[in-house]
Amino acid sequence: MKKKQQHPGGGADPWPHGAPLGGAPPGLGSWKRRVSLLPFLRFSLRDYGFCMATLLVFCLGSLFYQLSGGPPRFLLDLRQYLGNSTYLDDHGPPPSKVLPFPSQVVYNRVGKCGSRTVVLLLRILSEKHGFNLVTSDIHNKTRLTKNEQMELIKNISTAEQPYLFTRHVHFLNFSRFGGDQPVYINIIRDPVNRFLSNYFFRRFGDWRGEQNHMIRTPSMRQEERYLDINECILENYPECSNPRLFYIIPYFCGQHPRCREPGEWALERAKLNVNENFLLVGILEELEDVLLLLERFLPHYFKGVLSIYKDPDQQEVGPPPCFKASGPHSQLLSSQRNWLAPR
Repeated sequence: MKKKQQHPGGGADPWPHGAPLGGAPPGLGSWKRRVSLLPFLRFSLRDYGFCMATLLVFCLGSLFYQLSGGPPRFLLDLRQYLGNSTYLDDHGPPPSKVLPFPSQVVYNRVGKCGSRTVVLLLRILSEKHGFNLVTSDIHNKTRLTKNEQMELIKNISTAEQPYLFTRHVHFLNFSRFGGDQPVYINIIRDPVNRFLSNYFFRRFGDWRGEQNHMIRTPSMRQEERYLDINECILENYPECSNPRLFYIIPYFCGQHPRCREPGEWALERAKLNVNENFLLVGILEELEDVLLLLERFLPHYFKGVLSIYKDPDQQEVGPPPCFKASGPHSQLLSSQRNWLAPR
């Protein structure tokens, strides 16, 4: 009977049918340190772990490449840095990013800050692009009670989408009453310029030649209507002694009673609302740039707006024509045209 071979450490021989290719290890401790796959190929566990880690990184990178629709940004930057990139040659320029299409937009327009011009543009754009322009016949009620806020928010929220609602009204917090917060936009102007524009508008209307100033100030005497603004300020007339430079802030602060009190609290609240709820707050003195930004940010509403604004066939929405005044009040009327355009 053949005698069983004993392992040097005791027990049965782990290689009863002979040593593996490449020779048997001298002992179990050495076997744990090295793995022999072929006579000419041996790996340590450290080398094996490094290979598996490299494979894992490669797989994750490939997965990220496919999920993101292309290579990671840092790879493109690296290729560009090395100067040998053929990515753009093979794929062309990357597609431009388009902002998500908001279906609820509110333009709580500030008075005498170009709102008439923008509303006229919106009427043309709503017919061209097919969105729902929701306007209001209420022009002089910007502060609302709680019930009035709830009612207005309900009416706006139930409008057919996509909609753009516009009205002279202080900021409304839709989420406070359980509604979806819309995207806000607005346009402001230099407060002194706004005061001057309002001063002339109350007396003469705007350059479009409408007689709405007669409706606003039907009882204004001729002497008051043609009162020079410098005299109004120097003589401290009531209209000029309180220029209401704070007028713009509540449109961004909101309906809280403290928003009506000029001070740091209202200003900080307005800045917070602008950061959190307004997509854009433009400056009337840079209206063409504002229209370009609106076209970029909200193309489904404002695509082509600058072309319409500059179109000579759309004179009622574009810059005012040259105005030649005559008569005893020619200087005053000429100044009025400069401050009124656009409204």
